[in-house]
Amino acid sequence: MKILQVCSKIPFPPKDGGSIAMNILTQGLINAGNTVHVLAVNTPKHFIKDDDIDPVYRKKTSYRSVFIDTSIKPVDAILNLFSSESYNIIRFYSKDFEKVLIERLQSEAYDLIQLETLWVTPYVDVIRKYSKAKIILRSQNVEYMIWERLAEDAANPIKKIYLKLLASRLKKYELNLLNKYDAIATITELDSLVFKKMGCSIPIIHVPFGIDLVKYKLDDSTLEKPSVFHIGAMDWRPNADGINWFLKNVWMDVVAKNPSVKLYLAGRNMPDWLMNLKMQNVVIEGEVPDSHAFINSRSIMIVPLTSGGGMRVKIIEGMAFGKTIISTAVGAEGIEYEKGVNLLIANTEPEFVDAINTCLNNTSFSDSLGKKARALVEAKYDNQIICNKLSAFYLSLLN
Repeated sequence: MKILQVCSKIPFPPKDGGSIAMNILTQGLINAGNTVHVLAVNTPKHFIKDDDIDPVYRKKTSYRSVFIDTSIKPVDAILNLFSSESYNIIRFYSKDFEKVLIERLQSEAYDLIQLETLWVTPYVDVIRKYSKAKIILRSQNVEYMIWERLAEDAANPIKKIYLKLLASRLKKYELNLLNKYDAIATITELDSLVFKKMGCSIPIIHVPFGIDLVKYKLDDSTLEKPSVFHIGAMDWRPNADGINWFLKNVWMDVVAKNPSVKLYLAGRNMPDWLMNLKMQNVVIEGEVPDSHAFINSRSIMIVPLTSGGGMRVKIIEGMAFGKTIISTAVGAEGIEYEKGVNLLIANTEPEFVDAINTCLNNTSFSDSLGKKARALVEAKYDNQIICNKLSAFYLSLLN
């Protein structure tokens, strides 16, 4: 099959959860015997020069990107209040991108167009006009639900009202498009169920995030044990909000009973309030040059998400490296874990403090969690098995 993968951000090099999830499907579908071309939106938030993209990748995927200024502009946001359109969505529409997309559709006969996330769905009508290819939405989240959770968590009443408006408009948009694709590939089983309850009548397949296990080699040569860490893109609001909550409500209680343990925070685009943070036993790493080496060098991963959706790529990566992982139920959504066996769930401040203290003081239990987490990934999240299944599903759509 010939597949065009339309991406809402640059998928290579895979540095954050979204780009990793996109790129792993690119590689898996190619390895399953398909031709995959990549057309990506290059945004200010995740800007990468085309010259910095690996030339082998560019050639193999016929890679092309188009810059769209998706940054939030106060004047545009205010004017948008007087329309009925979703401000989240319209920021990703560009005539320049549409022009390049049309050129690609006119020059290549694709069997399938895989739309990576809701943000590139404004181009569905254009694809229908210029191509007979099947259109598949690769959904990493039910997007409006993330914004509903953000609205629920907002303390400022004006902010809460605005976030509710964004969520409402996004939900309307998401519902209107639900049956305009030929199929939906969700990253979690829960998202599949939500779409069906919303009225989705087209084929849906659950395609979780997978990894190439060969690239996840356990190495304890630089391991600091015990240590606590978090890694994730800090320009994704649920990550920043979760860490803010953790620092204010959990960390100092942990330090009180474990005065030597350190918390390491890593990730792209650290906000100034974190970069300038002066807090006991907290080390701000910022963007690390090698995320695999960083994860290998720490022992207990925390994922204190209170909002968000889809599936946390970094949890699967942490599991692959045999890490002890403590997450909220929201953070662990979509992962087939066994509570207390291969992952710990902590939703409140006392639960988080207790879980971390237990792992710090019971190394055999902590190590057992990590070993069983690695076993889970080996059994459930091998990328090539997942992509072979997706490729077979795509063939069934064509037939």
